[in-house]
Amino acid sequence: MSLSLSDTCALSRRGLLKFSLGASAFLTTVGLGASLSGCSSSMPASGYAMLRSADLLFLRALLPVMLEDAVTVEKMPSAVADTLQTLDNGLAHLSPEMLKLTRQLFDVLGITVTRGPLTGIWGSWENASSEDIREFLDRWENSSLSLLRMGHSSLQQMVMMAWYSRAQSWAHCGYPGPPNI
Repeated sequence: MSLSLSDTCALSRRGLLKFSLGASAFLTTVGLGASLSGCSSSMPASGYAMLRSADLLFLRALLPVMLEDAVTVEKMPSAVADTLQTLDNGLAHLSPEMLKLTRQLFDVLGITVTRGPLTGIWGSWENASSEDIREFLDRWENSSLSLLRMGHSSLQQMVMMAWYSRAQSWAHCGYPGPPNI
């Protein structure tokens, strides 16, 4: 008996679960391997307590895209710098396990061998266009892999918490600020 192409390409629920489990194991292994092999420096970048140089390359490309509707073009450089400082402060207050997971996420996004297939951005983050980054975010948000959806959610929550905790963001969303006591 021979199988037709449509029979071999159909993805069953069991097949999808196996694929998802394999992808999860792959990403965890690559992230852990990068951390252990020294592919990612564990030393913070100058002026930061937790964020590393490779993290900053990624975040400096990501933040303007995520903040574009909330910040004018003229104010974007200072908004990105301030948001990075707030994010760094937030990371400094994470539990060691949560910080480890966050660094693994940043490592997966920083290494070309994983960044390319997972994000569609094969070159450096510095050279990625805003459209490329939007496509990456959309790809992760709507992925059939729960691991990528969780990665998107983590990135979005970290960035939005860092941005909206700053007083300069409040006017955009109509928040007058905390009441005077």
